[in-house]
Amino acid sequence: MPAYTAGMNRNLWLLALCQGLFLTNNVTFIAINGLVGLSLAPFGWMATLPVMGYVVGGALSTPLVARSQARFGRRVSFQIGLAVALFSAGLAAWAVSDKNFWLLVSATVIAGYYSANGQLYRFAAAELSLPDFREKAVSLVLAGGLIGAVAGPNLAARSRSLLETPFVGAYLVLAGVALLAMALMAFIVFPPPPVAHAGAQGGRPLNIIMRQPVFLVACISAALGYGVMNLLMAATPLAMQQCGLSFDDVALVLEWHVIGMFAPGFFTGNLIKRFGTLSVMAVGLLLNLACIAVALMGVELHQFTIALLLLGVGWNFLFTGSTTLALGAYRPEEKDRAQAAINFCVFSVMALTSFASGALVTTQGWNLLNLGSLLPVGLTGLALAWLAFMRRHQPHP
Repeated sequence: MPAYTAGMNRNLWLLALCQGLFLTNNVTFIAINGLVGLSLAPFGWMATLPVMGYVVGGALSTPLVARSQARFGRRVSFQIGLAVALFSAGLAAWAVSDKNFWLLVSATVIAGYYSANGQLYRFAAAELSLPDFREKAVSLVLAGGLIGAVAGPNLAARSRSLLETPFVGAYLVLAGVALLAMALMAFIVFPPPPVAHAGAQGGRPLNIIMRQPVFLVACISAALGYGVMNLLMAATPLAMQQCGLSFDDVALVLEWHVIGMFAPGFFTGNLIKRFGTLSVMAVGLLLNLACIAVALMGVELHQFTIALLLLGVGWNFLFTGSTTLALGAYRPEEKDRAQAAINFCVFSVMALTSFASGALVTTQGWNLLNLGSLLPVGLTGLALAWLAFMRRHQPHP
């Protein structure tokens, strides 16, 4: 029996821990980058440019990461991403210490390479499991983000005053998080790259893969689901500050939001097995609508908390479902470019929403931001309905 199969459970748990440390990085970035940006930016509407830089860097890095994955394999490529995380965290600390806004933006763009790598952890989870366990493996590794739910907000709150300049300590602690993840990643045994069969070395062209209805809907749902989540989450620290709430309140809301994002990972795979992927994704969509409804009711701490918790659970159902859908749309030899295409779409939408969140919440307000998020929610609903219709009339063998 191959080592990666015999050690499957251990490998999945280690990958889940790496996912948790990845989310610790992400949540800390969300908690502090907008506020640091607001304090350093020349204009208030530019406050979330450091957040936008992170996802723009991720979008730009997806083809580089795909080549790295194809050439070096999962573990080496993931380690390269963690090395970039270590460097970019140090650069961000320097930028804040020097009060250099554009250097901070540059550091977050570079950090996007780590984000592009980390977004592939969920796909790697499926490769570390038996075929019948794929949905649960993806869900389990995503559940590792619970570490980020607790560690991220608390790290941001406790380390922001660690050094004389606020938040410099937080970036330095993130460098330590990257080092810990590198140590854990060294112990994961990934399966060898698939052996291409004669006459099909490269698999199908990407345009053929992307024209499949199941791939299109997986891509749309992942991108727009992440976009709505990012639009509201990135704006939350700024909106709460505008409403006179403290940074500790911001950390609490983000903690519950990320718990909502990843706690369902312990059972989302079972729900997909029992009720079907599209049904679970539809529930995720309804939870997004519930989040928007609660957010429009008021701007008290409990309303921010409930809205962001609902947003997190809705994201989990949509993102886990879209990942599961995508797994059936490409062959093993096609995985690097197919996964890169999905992640490029996700990062592109996140880049747009990261900028829009700061610009809208500082100029138009929290309510208009929530009303605007109804558009991508509606488009996702149409995509799911279309795929359900296609499956009903053209069932797969």
